[in-house]
Amino acid sequence: MHVVIMGCGRVGSTLAHSLESRGHSVAVIDQDADAFRRLGPDFAGITVTGAGFDGEVLRQAGIERADAFAAVSSGDNSNIISARLARETFGVSRVAARIYDQRRAQVYERLGIPTVATVRWTADRMLRHLVPEGNIEIFRDPTSTVSIIEVPVHKEWVGRPLHQLEEAAGARVAYLIRFGIGTLPTASTVVQEGDQLYVLVTDDIAASVTAVAAAPPEGGL
Repeated sequence: MHVVIMGCGRVGSTLAHSLESRGHSVAVIDQDADAFRRLGPDFAGITVTGAGFDGEVLRQAGIERADAFAAVSSGDNSNIISARLARETFGVSRVAARIYDQRRAQVYERLGIPTVATVRWTADRMLRHLVPEGNIEIFRDPTSTVSIIEVPVHKEWVGRPLHQLEEAAGARVAYLIRFGIGTLPTASTVVQEGDQLYVLVTDDIAASVTAVAAAPPEGGL
């Protein structure tokens, strides 16, 4: 894949290195040439000085052959304008933008531009550590139909096959965190103590799924 990143701050530079380490080609755009120092001497990708919403700058970064575009500068307006330009003018299929204003993020999600709302994401992460109970949303798709929520699990589910919990709740576990590492469940996965489960739901079943997981299994152990 060829990925174009607008913004070479801490997020942009970290993302660039992560993508490059996975074998992807990367181009980074920033209006401040000094920002490219964050990439270090080992960065093998392209650096372009300029505005990410300038068509010619985007072309220099290889936008016409790009498979993905990330707008992670410090400006909401710049991120959204460049993201829309990448998608609507250059036809890039995978586009994401970092947004600080949550209200704007919701609007652009509905326009089909995935956003990472920094303040909300950070607050939600803190909340999950401080108040682990309850229904906390991790992700919502651009159509606002499907979400992933963290579901607290009753201790009596420990030792049972995960598929039993899925069947009882009527929902699929998207992934789980075990010993701090993300894991995709399989048919043989058994719930272990300390597992954090993240479940795919629609709004109409979120409450019932949470209630089933938080209660002991029917019939006991």
